[in-house]
Amino acid sequence: MFIHLGGDTVIRSKDVIAILNSDMKDSSGITKEFLQAHKKESNVQEISQEIVKSIVITMDKIYYSPISSVTLKRRALAVTELESFVE
Repeated sequence: MFIHLGGDTVIRSKDVIAILNSDMKDSSGITKEFLQAHKKESNVQEISQEIVKSIVITMDKIYYSPISSVTLKRRALAVTELESFVE
């Protein structure tokens, strides 16, 4: 299944490692360093010009989404519930 992150960006739900509130990027030195390292490697995709509300981390990329982390987590849970019915 897939999760819509905003704009034209959709990712596979099983690729999601973490969904963080955008405030988390400045809360920890380790998190800040992690995000800066990925930005240098061009592994960061800003989905839109709107305010970044959440950060979605996958194995391949980090997405800065204009959709709140609470909404994205709800979408991910809904996808998980749907997948349990399919199996």
